[in-house]
Amino acid sequence: MTVAFRRATSADLPVVVALLRDDDLGATRETTDLRPYRAAFAEIDGDPRHLLVVGDLDGEVIACLQATVLPCLTHGGRRRAQVEGVRVSDAHRGAGIGASLVAWTIAWARDHECGVIQLTTDKARPDALRFYESLGFTATHEGLKLTLG
Repeated sequence: MTVAFRRATSADLPVVVALLRDDDLGATRETTDLRPYRAAFAEIDGDPRHLLVVGDLDGEVIACLQATVLPCLTHGGRRRAQVEGVRVSDAHRGAGIGASLVAWTIAWARDHECGVIQLTTDKARPDALRFYESLGFTATHEGLKLTLG
């Protein structure tokens, strides 16, 4: 099985949103109304520091990930990449696609001169934490969030 990773197009958006909805947490926070996702996608797609990447298997989108390059004043002013919304379709989990997607994204971050790549995972997803740790990520910080609306 060969999965091609590529920049998402607007035609991929319905499948990407379905992937984001397809778990216990996503089902409670994602909606079926594509309008806000289309607006967000337009912003992501229009800015070269943002990337929505999909994993394409024979024309079917089976994975997604969003990455953003952040300029930072800390750590000598080096850039960092922020990773969000990593998903692999349920039917394809466990086949190494997620690891390949993250590896592809790490290479993308290096190409964009990032010195670090960071992500958060919900505490309700212990399997995801183990997955990221198996790829070399370490829990070096305590993450905090404040919902604004």
